[in-house]
Amino acid sequence: MSETVADFMLTRLKQWGITRIYGFPGDGISGLVAALGRDDEIEFVQTRHEESAAFMAAAHAKWTGEVGCCLATSGPGAIHLLNGLYDAKLDHQPVVAIVGQQSRNALGGNYQQEVDLQSLFKDVAGEYVQTMMAPGQARHLIDRAIRIAQARRSVTCVIAPNDVQESPAVETPPHAHGTVHSGVGYQTPRLLPAEKDITAAADILNAGERVAILIGAGAAGAADQVARLADTLGTGVAKALLGKAAMPDDLPYVTGSIGLLGTKATDWMMRNCDTLLMIGSRFPYSEFLPQEGDVKAVQIDLDPTMMSIRYPMDVNLAGDAADTIEALLPHLKQKTDRDWRDKIEKNVQEWWDGVEKRSRESADPINPERLFWEASSRLPDRAILSADSGSSANWLARAIKIRKGMKASLSGTLATMCPGVPYAVAAKFCYPDRTAVAFVGDGAMQMLGITDLITVAKYWREWSDPRLVVCVLANQDLNQVTWELRAMANSPRVAKTQDVPDVDMAAYAEILGLNGIRVEKADDIGPAWERAFSADRPTVIHAVVDPDVPTLPPHITMDQAKSFMNAMLHGDTETAGIIKQTIKRVVDR
Repeated sequence: MSETVADFMLTRLKQWGITRIYGFPGDGISGLVAALGRDDEIEFVQTRHEESAAFMAAAHAKWTGEVGCCLATSGPGAIHLLNGLYDAKLDHQPVVAIVGQQSRNALGGNYQQEVDLQSLFKDVAGEYVQTMMAPGQARHLIDRAIRIAQARRSVTCVIAPNDVQESPAVETPPHAHGTVHSGVGYQTPRLLPAEKDITAAADILNAGERVAILIGAGAAGAADQVARLADTLGTGVAKALLGKAAMPDDLPYVTGSIGLLGTKATDWMMRNCDTLLMIGSRFPYSEFLPQEGDVKAVQIDLDPTMMSIRYPMDVNLAGDAADTIEALLPHLKQKTDRDWRDKIEKNVQEWWDGVEKRSRESADPINPERLFWEASSRLPDRAILSADSGSSANWLARAIKIRKGMKASLSGTLATMCPGVPYAVAAKFCYPDRTAVAFVGDGAMQMLGITDLITVAKYWREWSDPRLVVCVLANQDLNQVTWELRAMANSPRVAKTQDVPDVDMAAYAEILGLNGIRVEKADDIGPAWERAFSADRPTVIHAVVDPDVPTLPPHITMDQAKSFMNAMLHGDTETAGIIKQTIKRVVDR
């Protein structure tokens, strides 16, 4: 059989280093599916839902730094990709989506599954979305989609009508007017600020007596440079949620997360600093940063368009985090007064002591913070952690001590439900010799995670280390939204919108041939983690946790307090338990 456009597309993807595609088949991509059947190099991961495929492609990019690739059929399949692709777009991850389309002759004829995909993907793949209307376009459409995804750290999309996929390939366009001759290869440029801007930033940092550093995912790979910077400036390092793994939590000056799910140590540092240095972070909640005008500020970011949007910076340094810090360090003076650093380290130690104390508080039946605290010390080296949006993200941010060599991520800017399990599944395909752990609420587990367990059951025997642990926080409540109602909407819990059915995920895991552990007693939490991490197959821990245990912000505003009290006064069904647990946690702060 002569090579088709679909065969050529796979060959070109391989030339770009793409070795894995996440997706689900359909007749709109029959040409590509047939080509995958003829190819023995590209791994195709069959997900249960296209949304999971897009989440996995986004996670692939996060875990490896490579381009993630997902594949879906025309119409409904393409539509299903959108949520996962927006997750990648908003967290600035390079992902290429390849989607099918009806035959060119049918377009515009109100044909079955005909959707205006060019318009559909115009926003999520706004950097580059093109329809392959002729076989001669295949080369430069694939080349540009991957190159732009890498260069812009964005989502791109190639739409391939099924008749084009099955057409004979055109590997080399004719040397003629109106043809495009593209090539393979992308080299990341080295971006450094001008020397005068480095000097200006150094002047501000040298003048500061109480500098605070905030890092995000953009500081990943710059941990050594950030450590030297913190030592020189005699300060601590706070982390935005996507930067959870950018620095280990066992360093005495790492203050932990910032924001609603942040630590008291970070909050104190931000409230008392006189100088702010942000590195690789677009942390969105300005109320947790210093008051505008109160401090001098410097920002380091790879993307100049994302400068000075959270705080009006005095100096903006556009550049790679590690290289920019290396250029900055020779201009900085070692701070000899360590009083500021000593206070930060004292606050950090008090925070972790408080986490342990709070995790030991009784609950009905399980304190969710203890679930995370007991996991933290038992996590295997180089573990890869994910969490879903919701209370599981709060506890991951607060109670897990990331160690050197670990990875951790979640849906940051989009903060969507459901990426927790597909992120962990992608981690196992990217690093089959490492342990992956997903922390997921029962709402998200029932929405999509339950289907991803079937994918786990399909593939786990291919992984050199079979350990993948999904920890389900089962409280029969959409808990994050419930607390948001109480704290921000002046409303008690609304049972008809918040109740989640009781589904035993441990039993479901057993049906799939996986390991299932149900935990209903606090003393069983540690042994459950030990069983999971020594198991010969993936494990689901179904932990019955108390929905009344609050994740209190590092400081509570008057508006939040008023909203909370209003919810209690207007008959929240869980008032007694909430007040009891809140008092315990306030006392332990």
